[in-house]
Order: sequence, then C-alpha cells, then structure tokens
Amino acid sequence: MAAGNRPLSPHLQVYRWQITMAMSILHRMTGVGLALGLLLLTWWLAAAASGPEYFDLVHAIMGSWIGRLILLGFTGSLFFHLCNGIRHLLWDVGLGFEIETMERTAYLVGFVTVLLTLGTFLVGYSGG
Repeated sequence: MAAGNRPLSPHLQVYRWQITMAMSILHRMTGVGLALGLLLLTWWLAAAASGPEYFDLVHAIMGSWIGRLILLGFTGSLFFHLCNGIRHLLWDVGLGFEIETMERTAYLVGFVTVLLTLGTFLVGYSGG
C-alpha cells in the first residue's frame, strides 16, 4: 500500500496551543517526576536504615539548596498530579466537558497547585 494514500496525522505545530494541551502534557511530565522523586525518597529511607553517618550525608545533600529545589519540584508535581487527577475523575463521571469549564478548571488546577505547594513549604519551614 502506498504511503501517499494514508491520511496524515496533524502535528503539534498545526494546533493552536491551549491550556488543556499544556495540562495534559504537564500531567504526564509530573507523573514521570513523581516516579523519579520516589527514587530519591527510597534513597533517603535506605540511608536512614543504614546508619547515622550515611543518613547525615544524604540529609545534608537533600537539605542543600539543590535538594530543596528538587523537593519543591516533587511537592509541586505531587499536588499538580493530585488536582489534575481529581479533574480527570470528574470527567470520568461525565462532568466538566464544556470548553469553558475545561479551561476554567485547568486554571484552577494551576492556581490550587501553587497555593498548596507554597503553603506546604511555608508550614514546613516555619517550624509549625
């Protein structure tokens, strides 16, 4: 069969970028980020089980500015994936399919993600 007879699938360059496209891509990216973050959590727990010297080393690495930046990204990924997953759950029961509602909930997911992430860090680093 000749390739010229098949319909061509449009590429991302053909579509006008929309918030719903960005949310879909971010949902996949945060899923990968969560998997990588769980490897770091496993490393930290294994270090805790290995003894105080190795735990202190890992804790110092994770407490550095780069470790805190990674923790911020992991926390943001966790909250984004949770909020966007709730949005998908609502779709599964048939709610929120109107374009205006999809866009509004996409922005809501982004706003709530930032709010929860910053709130978690504020509480975590304020000592209370």
